[in-house]
Amino acid sequence: MRILFACLGWLFALTGAAAAEPIVLFEDHRDIGAVSLPGGVLHDAVSGSYRVTGAGANIWGGEDAFHFVWTRRSGDLHAAASIAFVGHGGDPHRKAGLMIRQNPTPGSPYADVMVHGDGLVALQYRETQDGPTRQIVSDVTGVRGVRLEREGDYVFFSVAGEDGVFRHAGGNYRIALRAPYLVGLAVSAHDDRRTETALFSEVSLTVPRLAYIPDTGYPAAVESSLEVMEVDGAQTRRVVRHFDGKIEAPNWTRDGRSLIYNRDGLIYRIPVAGGTSEPIDTGPNRRNNNDHGLSPDGTRLIISDQSEPDNVSRIHILPLAGSDRPQLVVGHPTHPSYWHAWSPDGRTIAYAATRPETDGDFEIYVRDLAGGPERRLTTSPGVDDGPEYSPDGRFLYFNSTRSGAMQIWRMGIDGSGPVQVTTDPDYRDWFPHLSPDGRWIVFISFGLDIELGDHPPNRDVDLRIMPADGSAGPRVLTRLFGGQGTINVPSWSPDGRSIAFVSYRLKR
Repeated sequence: MRILFACLGWLFALTGAAAAEPIVLFEDHRDIGAVSLPGGVLHDAVSGSYRVTGAGANIWGGEDAFHFVWTRRSGDLHAAASIAFVGHGGDPHRKAGLMIRQNPTPGSPYADVMVHGDGLVALQYRETQDGPTRQIVSDVTGVRGVRLEREGDYVFFSVAGEDGVFRHAGGNYRIALRAPYLVGLAVSAHDDRRTETALFSEVSLTVPRLAYIPDTGYPAAVESSLEVMEVDGAQTRRVVRHFDGKIEAPNWTRDGRSLIYNRDGLIYRIPVAGGTSEPIDTGPNRRNNNDHGLSPDGTRLIISDQSEPDNVSRIHILPLAGSDRPQLVVGHPTHPSYWHAWSPDGRTIAYAATRPETDGDFEIYVRDLAGGPERRLTTSPGVDDGPEYSPDGRFLYFNSTRSGAMQIWRMGIDGSGPVQVTTDPDYRDWFPHLSPDGRWIVFISFGLDIELGDHPPNRDVDLRIMPADGSAGPRVLTRLFGGQGTINVPSWSPDGRSIAFVSYRLKR
């Protein structure tokens, strides 16, 4: 009977016909999109494995071509499997993985986790019908198993090595897929002149039990993913490293080789390519927050630190290599100061601070490093925060509530001539960051579910981009679970091609 079942299974594979009866976990299979050769599926009743064969040019762009084995589901779901290609194969980008798909059309919205023939693992997604495909590339390759995790409107992914233990791979994307959706196994040859086969074993579809977290704000425990993202082209996100704990606010070093971030009060450096983090010596300043950055020449590090018993944030400068004696450059005896910008000529810093005369509101101040008093640039009621110099040194961009909404503004470096940059009342926009050539602004946008002057952690946020000259409105680069710590400080790569940021996941 097993031999007969196998033969029938391969008959389905050769003809591309739908399954005559449910394939255990799944109810149907078919070729999606234009394929030259039919695909199919064979289920081994003894091992429980699925042997899936597919042709097709790719799962990418605005339409897909592959073989799909699927069933209908609703709500939260974790789909897992161990995946191995059968044979040496052709194209190194052949794909086999787990997919959640809105419908069986070639351009359907979807999310999947794909294992490539060369070992690369990525979470892929298409947000809109016939729209572009984006991806988050894991820092782990050559895995044994993968898991696609739908929780609410978010998709996450995990990978397993030879020990078979699933560990979160980092990154997330917010995509709303209506119920019911299709979920199952997918194979594409990435070369429509041939077929490829993958063996899916230990396949499971389970509903996760997610612990209720009454306060998802600062008290919540999280995991963090340090990521870099191309701002043009495919807009690929790549996980540099996933952390079991909270990190914040990456800066790019001027040579483009490293990222600087804070964790548990310390400052760390990690290669952009991934690898091991190394702490930077900040001497007695061991309660650094997420407002830090580099001098224009890349030789010095500036930090905002709260190590004094009064817990007031003060600003210090030290060599990028580290020092046991950072130099205090801004410090008020009772009110906090948070660094945000260094002028292109290296002479002045800009920061957000409260002072006795601001009545609790954050305002923007500047100070010359050569000496002299600080100068207050903003005086409007409400919050002014996140100042950053334009690369030509002519303007300061910042976020402000002065219009009644938190939006991006621009003013002269002396505080003159403020001009509103963003105007969408459905967003609360924070922390404008100018590209090195001054052409683009990237910022983080919260929804209206937060207080007007707040930027809390662990919320639905968008990273958006727009031309600095205002010739076009903002567009979404990516959607993620983030907020405070995601992109507080300058984070463009020196070549202007990428940004760095942090995404989060609640520990549940």
